[in-house]
Amino acid sequence: MAISFKNLMVGDFGKIVGFEQSGKAYRKRLLAMGLTPGTEFSVIRFAPMGDPVEIKLRGFSLTLRKDEASILLIEKVL
Repeated sequence: MAISFKNLMVGDFGKIVGFEQSGKAYRKRLLAMGLTPGTEFSVIRFAPMGDPVEIKLRGFSLTLRKDEASILLIEKVL
């Protein structure tokens, strides 16, 4: 079941399962940054107001804004 970044906390692990249909404008950019389906990541930190969020994947840290992160379909990995 896909969830959003709002449902994750610092230290949680997730896996990208797809993209929202409404996010075609950001899809190519996210794919170019390595956010492909099947990629696992961990949540490093949220900014004080919740935007942006920093995640670690494939050995590097990446910061995403809320609108970019909201088009990702993710599932929580235990």
